[in-house]
Amino acid sequence: MIMVPVLSTGQEIDYDSLLQRIDTVENPVYKPVVSLSYGVLNFRGDVKNNLITPVIGNQAVMLNVATSIDRKEHNFVANFNFLAGKFSANQYSYSDLSQNLNFETSIYSIGMNVEYRFGHLIEKSSFIRPYVSFGIESVNFSSKGDLSNASGLTYNYWSDGTIRDQPEGMIGPSNILYRDYEYETDLRLREDTEFGLGSYNQRSIAFPAGVGLHFLISPRAYFSLGLSYHYTLTDYLDNVAYEGTSIQGAKGNDSYVYSHLTLHFDLFSDPATRTVDLLFADAEFDPLFFDDEDGDFVLDVSDRCPGTPYGVEVDSLGCPLDGDEDGVPDFRDQELETTSGAWVDDDGVTVTEEDFYASIESRNHAMPREEVEIYLATIMSEYKMGASRPIPEAFKLLDEDGNGYISFDELLVAIDLYFDFKLDLGIVEVRELNDFFFSQ
Repeated sequence: MIMVPVLSTGQEIDYDSLLQRIDTVENPVYKPVVSLSYGVLNFRGDVKNNLITPVIGNQAVMLNVATSIDRKEHNFVANFNFLAGKFSANQYSYSDLSQNLNFETSIYSIGMNVEYRFGHLIEKSSFIRPYVSFGIESVNFSSKGDLSNASGLTYNYWSDGTIRDQPEGMIGPSNILYRDYEYETDLRLREDTEFGLGSYNQRSIAFPAGVGLHFLISPRAYFSLGLSYHYTLTDYLDNVAYEGTSIQGAKGNDSYVYSHLTLHFDLFSDPATRTVDLLFADAEFDPLFFDDEDGDFVLDVSDRCPGTPYGVEVDSLGCPLDGDEDGVPDFRDQELETTSGAWVDDDGVTVTEEDFYASIESRNHAMPREEVEIYLATIMSEYKMGASRPIPEAFKLLDEDGNGYISFDELLVAIDLYFDFKLDLGIVEVRELNDFFFSQ
């Protein structure tokens, strides 16, 4: 029984994927994360709004650039930011008319802070990560007040809650005025000395402290909800201070609160994985199909003569060369130019027919198929060479190749023609043809 190896595949191979490899970046370079936030500012100082809430106030925006301090873990992050906005306060009093105060100021700050994201307690990939931050910043402000209308008439607050063009208690008519909420008067440059603060510096240092939650959108983006409290080193944001003369504020510096929604985008950092294009398919193959055990440079899956001694010259099928085709390879053939069809022994040396038969009888194993084919071919060749009986005249037309010999194939053709009624021979002549074939 002859066994033939069959190679089959269970599914179609995606060769394009074999030409790429995905590597994990062991030491990625983390670039700054860009953030943009929008929120509201609320003032905390001597001039107070009637309604104080962190979600209602004056609009502000902040641009932030963040970078990780501890690289991979991202537990500590340094933020560098610029904030622009404004806040105002409007205070009313019926009992103390001097406490009817208002102001508005633009705020511009440049600062930095360090943020801790509780990475020692919460996984980096968690959907929600809380944070706290502390920092320092430089704040510029320019406080102005709404002290008169567009016609230049000064607001005078009366105990009945109205605003008039004359102070309360003055003799003569007075007209009611309405605030236009245009903060056009620089409170430092008033001609009177009501506040008594002079031309103070409108720049201060502040210390922001923040809390909030980060919400993960993707490995490259997240948003946060947060609140930061900014304590300044000045008491002049609202133009009312404890050192004032006629209007005196409470002790302590001014501050403000920023409530915000922030979007963060990591646009420049190295990816966590990198796809590498390969020059050849990096795949694991079955070594049984890609091995050359005998080292003859013919893979075992195609080698018809496995176990060839090392260094022996072989053909494309891995079999040792046999120049005289006597069945004995050249590397152990002691007679390299044996005559075609001659009997040879195991060393490729010519022997007589008697010696050949004797070697067959002495065998203790079956004759290989290749030797059987050679034996039969030799017998037939000698039989043909020894044929000397001439072909009868009636059968000469059946010798199609004209070699003076009726071959077995030619005999079969003749029999087919007879049964197809295409051969002008009788049954007796067909029998004579058969006898002649075996008597040649």
